[in-house]
Amino acid sequence: MDIKNPTLLKVKGLLFLVLGGLAAAGLLVPNLSWTNALLLALCIWSFCRCYYFAFYVLHHYADPSFNYAGLGSLIRLLMKRKG
Repeated sequence: MDIKNPTLLKVKGLLFLVLGGLAAAGLLVPNLSWTNALLLALCIWSFCRCYYFAFYVLHHYADPSFNYAGLGSLIRLLMKRKG
């Protein structure tokens, strides 16, 4: 089901933010340290950059003919092109 209502899209984004914050708190609260906080921030930043690379850089710079709907779709497309 595609959500096209702008208000629902904003609520969905806010829920992702809340969920991420709760997950980060759940990881950091039992073992609070600067090292753990830095590693968690680095992990989040790295995965965000990977996601950006997969959905923006590959399509706009590497090959504009890449058309896929998600990471699973991208992996299948790359495997087909390889074989």
